[in-house]
Amino acid sequence: MKAIFLTGTAGAGKTLLASKISEYYVRSGAFPAILNLDPGVESLPYSPDIDVRDFIDISSIMNQYDLGPNGSMIMASDLIASKIDAIEDQINTVNPDYLIIDTPGQIELFAYRQSGQFFIKNITADEKINLFLYDGPMVTTPVNFVSIALLATSIKLRLGLPTINLITKTDLLEEKLQDVLGWSSNMAKLEKAISEEADGETYSLTTSILRSLNVVGLSQGIIPISNSTGEGLENLHSALSRAINMGEEVED
Repeated sequence: MKAIFLTGTAGAGKTLLASKISEYYVRSGAFPAILNLDPGVESLPYSPDIDVRDFIDISSIMNQYDLGPNGSMIMASDLIASKIDAIEDQINTVNPDYLIIDTPGQIELFAYRQSGQFFIKNITADEKINLFLYDGPMVTTPVNFVSIALLATSIKLRLGLPTINLITKTDLLEEKLQDVLGWSSNMAKLEKAISEEADGETYSLTTSILRSLNVVGLSQGIIPISNSTGEGLENLHSALSRAINMGEEVED
């Protein structure tokens, strides 16, 4: 089994992309399964094969511990670690070729709490990979782009997984898409764009972050995709194939 984690800021399109990846593998003759790991989500565009909400109930946590929505989500996310055996039993029962793991919308609940690392370490899979989603409309300015690139780098270090970076909602970006793609592959171009937008402390801080990302070699090109139009999804699947199937495409 290959495990594909989806991470990114809230609203970046993780949940819809999970369903698109699943549909692709089904069309290709493989057997995927989706694990919903968000205990607070109310509706999903897919029917999860394994659902953390079967084990953790937000309403019960709120009532039992007299917590608000934020506190109950934190406790629920931490409780995921205690349910790892039951979740893995369900995964083994389904026995998919690919397990697509739709992480919580609030990325900090998965990436920065110990329960997320514990889950990654203890879930059994032949290969594990992370897809980090840059929310397209959020990164149309160079300062925002660097901020999200820093977040992507932080999460890669935190999770310890090979990572493919994506930019989503490209159908909404129009001519800005080429700017963003240029920034992702050309540090000099991005630094020039920062100088045109920011000055003073903002410029100094942003360029310092940018140069650090460049020095450690974690600034990578980004695959542009649109869940709405399907544009770029084939490129994503090719990248997944290279990363987790040693370059072999899934065959019908």
